[in-house]
Amino acid sequence: MNNRMDRRSFLGGFGLSLGIASQSAPLLSGAPARRLKIGHTGITWREPPEAIHDIAALGYRGYETFGDVLETWDQKGLREMLDAANLPLISAYCGVNLTDPAKRKDEVAKIVRWAGIVKKYGGTTAVVGPNGVKRPAYDFNASKADIVASLNEIGRALTDMGMIGALHQHTGTCIEYRDEVYAVLDSMDTKYIFFGPDVGQLAKGGSDPVKVVKDFLPLIRHVHLKDWDGGPNWQQYCPLGKGKVDLPAILDLLETAKAMKIIMVELDSSRNPPMTPFETAATSKAYLQQMGYRFAAARNAKG
Repeated sequence: MNNRMDRRSFLGGFGLSLGIASQSAPLLSGAPARRLKIGHTGITWREPPEAIHDIAALGYRGYETFGDVLETWDQKGLREMLDAANLPLISAYCGVNLTDPAKRKDEVAKIVRWAGIVKKYGGTTAVVGPNGVKRPAYDFNASKADIVASLNEIGRALTDMGMIGALHQHTGTCIEYRDEVYAVLDSMDTKYIFFGPDVGQLAKGGSDPVKVVKDFLPLIRHVHLKDWDGGPNWQQYCPLGKGKVDLPAILDLLETAKAMKIIMVELDSSRNPPMTPFETAATSKAYLQQMGYRFAAARNAKG
């Protein structure tokens, strides 16, 4: 059934009822503090110990890693590292195959296993990462039904265990371009599965991230806040405020999303980058402080 108009009309009306306005002008230092907390994912660093140390030292208020990394480090002192840094685990990025129905049962079991570890640490969210595809031969329309069915089953399983499942669209995967994002979000069962956009990935994939965030704001439960400049480092991304993404407009929208509690800053890893992971995270922090966001007191500060 084509329910795009019904779903889109509902979302548009909901947004208007919140009085959403897209304001692109950045706030200056001294602006009122924002509601949402700011965390950081660990993808920029090589290993969790370095990521946890730097993220905590800069006063970020939460941490995310990959599901398989979480599973490995759960047995290697992750609890002690997080406790020592006073840094909560918020979420895990969980790559799953959405297009192959023969793998669905095992993929659901895998993400439930990873989500169980997140829950054990007090986290709330399993970020659902779609599988990669070979674009020249990929037929989204032929795969759409399987993608939606997999997301619905994953969402129900995560809901049953008290966790949030948030779809994260991603370049190079089965859900990349604007029409694919809208088609899936308009078709999946949003009683159980939600949206966790990566705004930098949206821009890199050719979408207007402000438009996507505004259109689906009531479905958003998780966000990767990432900037994109198309440059040679960090998979064409960059520290916040250095790229082309209209971050002030996105942040203004997210501040109105009552289901949101924390935003996760992210920057990909890179070979021979011009800045260290600590420096990139510090740059993004400074940008967000200009937007009015507050950070925790630093612990184990980097010398």
